[in-house]
Amino acid sequence: MESLHELLMRRRSIRKYTEEPLSPEQVKLILEAALMAPSSKRSTGWEFVVIEDREQLEKLACCKDFGAKPIAGAALAVVVLADPLKSDVWIEDASIASVLMQLQAEDLGLGSCWIQIRNRLTENGQSAEDYVREMLGIPYQMQVLSVVTFGHKNEERKPFDEEKMMWEKVHIGQW
Repeated sequence: MESLHELLMRRRSIRKYTEEPLSPEQVKLILEAALMAPSSKRSTGWEFVVIEDREQLEKLACCKDFGAKPIAGAALAVVVLADPLKSDVWIEDASIASVLMQLQAEDLGLGSCWIQIRNRLTENGQSAEDYVREMLGIPYQMQVLSVVTFGHKNEERKPFDEEKMMWEKVHIGQW
């Protein structure tokens, strides 16, 4: 097993995937990563809708005006949502689960991309969240944060360039 640092350096957003499906074991490991995610007061307000059907993926790719096209080419999309009545920090909790899935995918040699849904619009000006909610029958109280795509990489991205570390963003002791 490589180090976490090496995994973090290698993980990049992948928007192009091959047509090869994921194995059931790969999907299980990705979802287990989400289900092991920490949450505030162990409220576990997050929930996940798993999409592998090609027609659904293509329809889901229309959920916002810009940046959702990778959904159509993915082998798997996980809609990440949460119940704000279970936790006032549902955004943070769902975000952590999303990132853990992405790290698990990278560890499996797969690509992933976070597609922001919350506070985004379709090309017709409809809330992207409402579009996804209606398409997938998601109860109204659930808030949709993102769609995370997964698949076998069909593009190469260089690892993070350590020369571009923004150490000026780190403040020791005070601003």
